[in-house]
Amino acid sequence: MNAIDLSDLDISYGDTKVVFGIDLAIPEGESFALVGESGSGKSTILRAIAGLAPDWTGSISIMGAPRSHGVDRAVSRQVQMVFQDPYGSLHPRKTIDAVLSEPLVIHGIGNRGERVEAMLEAVGLDRRFRFRFPHQLSGGQRQRVAIARALMLEPKVLLLDEPTSALDVSVQAEILNLLKGLRREQGLTYLLVTHNLPVVSFLCDRLAVMRQGRIVEIADVARLRAGALEAPYSRELLAATGGG
Repeated sequence: MNAIDLSDLDISYGDTKVVFGIDLAIPEGESFALVGESGSGKSTILRAIAGLAPDWTGSISIMGAPRSHGVDRAVSRQVQMVFQDPYGSLHPRKTIDAVLSEPLVIHGIGNRGERVEAMLEAVGLDRRFRFRFPHQLSGGQRQRVAIARALMLEPKVLLLDEPTSALDVSVQAEILNLLKGLRREQGLTYLLVTHNLPVVSFLCDRLAVMRQGRIVEIADVARLRAGALEAPYSRELLAATGGG
């Protein structure tokens, strides 16, 4: 089964169309990246899948089920998003316990204390972090909490919007290793948006290169590592990041 199917997907903001005719099939368990310059439509695709950009046409399916426009509770159990800025995405006046419990409350799921402690452990945080506030955590710890929150409903798919770009270089590797381990342990499918081709090489199986709202090339990561991307714009990206 494909975890994500996008067919003839166009996305607009008001009268401005920003994504054009995206066709993409991501099998369950794959880690797939969208790369390209800022404004190429990468994050907009994630937002549409997550229900945060409702002005789209075409079709979006998650785990074989088509999603509707807007909020879709059944889809939110299957797919969750991790944002770029872990500080901005966590409520500053809520404890980590409250942040992690909130999805469980919304969906009427019990055993909250046990689930919160188990998820903190899964992302490498001691239980003493449970009743702290976001400002008491480092950037890397906050992103671990954001990943834990995304996993509380046991989704099959994680949408990762530049999940390490706001972090210090020394912390980026820790978070990438965590994501790699979680994917293996929980059988997750990742759709990652990033500017960072070394991150793609480390974390992903395939990538799509986007430019001006369109996919110009889909390739496996072996071609990226070999510097053998084919589209002229893909080669420009490689050269700009020292990869070719």
